[in-house]
Amino acid sequence: MAHPVWIFDLDDTLHDASAQIFPVMNQAMTHYIMHTLGLDEANAHGLRQHYWRVYGATLKGLMRHHHIDPHHFLAQTHAFLTDDMVVQHKRLRQMIQALPGRKCVFTNAPRQYALKVLSVLGIADCFECVFSVESTRFHAKPSVRGFQRLLRQLKCRAQDCIMLEDSVSALMTAKRLGMRTVWISRRLHKPIYVDYRLPHVLALTHSALKKAARHTPAIPDYS
Repeated sequence: MAHPVWIFDLDDTLHDASAQIFPVMNQAMTHYIMHTLGLDEANAHGLRQHYWRVYGATLKGLMRHHHIDPHHFLAQTHAFLTDDMVVQHKRLRQMIQALPGRKCVFTNAPRQYALKVLSVLGIADCFECVFSVESTRFHAKPSVRGFQRLLRQLKCRAQDCIMLEDSVSALMTAKRLGMRTVWISRRLHKPIYVDYRLPHVLALTHSALKKAARHTPAIPDYS
């Protein structure tokens, strides 16, 4: 493979969403479920977590079992974002620009949220496309259908792609399709469907990793 297609997840991959964004987002989703389905907080929280475990995304469970309007749900649960909630990574733009090949973002987040986060990070123009949950027609990761829609838009094969993700379920789907997989995680145990583990995305500056991406079909494991 000459130059790969780099597919980046957004939250907890390109930036640290767990620090400030996810706690507020999870609370917003719980409150949405409470008000929409008439549940108390404990049951709404439990339902949200259940759908996330079963489907990989709360929204998919709400759509399938409660006929929730996805556009309304996303608008209501992502309206809280402010610039100061996005944790900045120094050298992130430089690292992305130095990677050989095409780059895109593939996220389960709504498009407006994703574009705002990328703008705050100063890297929105580094990607040829931002493939959001709307782009998948709400077949969020780890659904194979979402991945297939992405590959059709990029007009490339899965074998041409390197996916960087914090979610192991999404990486499992990517590997099954034939992508090379990079897990952004500080955990030491690496699942068999993960080719390479990085503690954070900035570790992609490693020169050996770049060389491997250019010239060989497999990424070495420095984890």
